[in-house]
Amino acid sequence: MAKKIVEPAKIFTIGFTKKSAESFFELLELHRVTEIVDVRLFNSSHLAGFAKIPDLKFFLRRIAGIEYRHDLKFAPPENLFKLYHGNSITWEEYEEQFNRTMRERRIVPYILQNYSDSPEVRYCLLCSEVSPVNCHRRLVAEQFAEVLKMEIVHL
Repeated sequence: MAKKIVEPAKIFTIGFTKKSAESFFELLELHRVTEIVDVRLFNSSHLAGFAKIPDLKFFLRRIAGIEYRHDLKFAPPENLFKLYHGNSITWEEYEEQFNRTMRERRIVPYILQNYSDSPEVRYCLLCSEVSPVNCHRRLVAEQFAEVLKMEIVHL
């Protein structure tokens, strides 16, 4: 009897900026994402194009059969968002303050209570930034990876 190969659980991240709708949805389908977890503070801006709500929720379900969840527990506080995007603080300061915010929000037990570690559930953290390097979605993904023993894959 052949052994079934079980993939390790993964947490994906994606930014929609500078992606066409076609490449965005193809990446999600290619990696068999089952649920988008939107970690943006603001998810309805007209600047988000195809990634604004309620359009994104409809497109995900209709095009790729992917569930959508907007989880503000993983979004930066508005004042911190404005400080960083207004160039009042450095990325290092932002990262330190955001990590503190996650501790204050008790992110570890929150993830354990609300998210699965099953390899069949393939979450993808969504934000707008092109690169995960200076994006809070990377910091959130690191929490998922640590808590649920997941491998991080940035799309």
